[in-house]
Amino acid sequence: MATKAKIGVLGASGYTGSELVRMLLRHPRAELVLLTAERSAGKPMREVFPQFSPYELPTLVAIEGLDWKALALDVVFCALPHATTQKVLKDLLAAAPETKVVDLSADFRLSDVGSYAKWYGHEHHAPELQKEAVYGLVEIHRRDIRKARLIANPGCYTSGAQLPLTPLIRNKAIDLDEIVIDAKSGMTGAGRSAKEAMLFSEVSEGFNAYGVGKHRHMAELDQEFSLAAGRPVTVTFTPHLLPQNRGILSTIYVRGRRGRTAQDLHEILSKFYAKEPFVHVLPFGETPHTRHVRGSNMTMIGVAADRIEGRAIIISALDNLVKGASGQAIQNMNLIMGFPETMGIDQVALFP
Repeated sequence: MATKAKIGVLGASGYTGSELVRMLLRHPRAELVLLTAERSAGKPMREVFPQFSPYELPTLVAIEGLDWKALALDVVFCALPHATTQKVLKDLLAAAPETKVVDLSADFRLSDVGSYAKWYGHEHHAPELQKEAVYGLVEIHRRDIRKARLIANPGCYTSGAQLPLTPLIRNKAIDLDEIVIDAKSGMTGAGRSAKEAMLFSEVSEGFNAYGVGKHRHMAELDQEFSLAAGRPVTVTFTPHLLPQNRGILSTIYVRGRRGRTAQDLHEILSKFYAKEPFVHVLPFGETPHTRHVRGSNMTMIGVAADRIEGRAIIISALDNLVKGASGQAIQNMNLIMGFPETMGIDQVALFP
């Protein structure tokens, strides 16, 4: 086997970073040589995540002062807070231009830096890098991803909505002005930092919407759906917090165009994803559960007819930490490094 790729994970002490480490440990072509953290710098990974006790891993270090040229990393995964990544990558790619990057923050997802400033409240710190960033939803942008140096890994909510909707939009099969996305996520989608609203007693036995009418993922959805449609598309999107650790369930309401029925939409999706290893369209009328995809890189999609003529209900389920983040990031790495796309991420869901 050829030499392993030298891998760095920036932000390894968060949920997304630890999931990257978990999966990369079993990737036959990956060698973890750098793990960073800020508050946990200087600690072994096992002190932050005891499940890694049996494994030899690099000690967590701070990003500041790293010699990117000397490290000569093949791939860097950035699991850092938004805005932080832009500054870090500007320095990293200036010093080590051959390094390939998969960014799991929101810093490079929006191609328009003006739109980024509007939604994130500050100017983009690396507009020159934004120009070369490729949006990393593999099933939709595979060809462009293969040639890229900088990949913007999609958001978890947006992956759950785009995978069922983009093929329908491209096929002009649904009314673009009547798309409603009702999405629910487990608590890990909010990150690992301490927040009062994330305490067990605050979340347990409850269920609530948040970011109503103003969630930042709206900009990402509008961008990608407009690109697929060839004209501006604005959808209704509302996220909710579920009292569980993992999983996103998206219930999507659409109207078929030109007499297209729910069965027609199901056929379009079934054909589009027939050969995709990580998207599975269920038989018509069946719907997925989040527990059917837990711990896997799989997205399951179900289509059912609404009782209102001409309308359909589409439901997608994915694991927000895997296909919604780390698994998809490794899928992107496999493409840009020329590895088999499924390598290291083809595990079956954990059930029960």
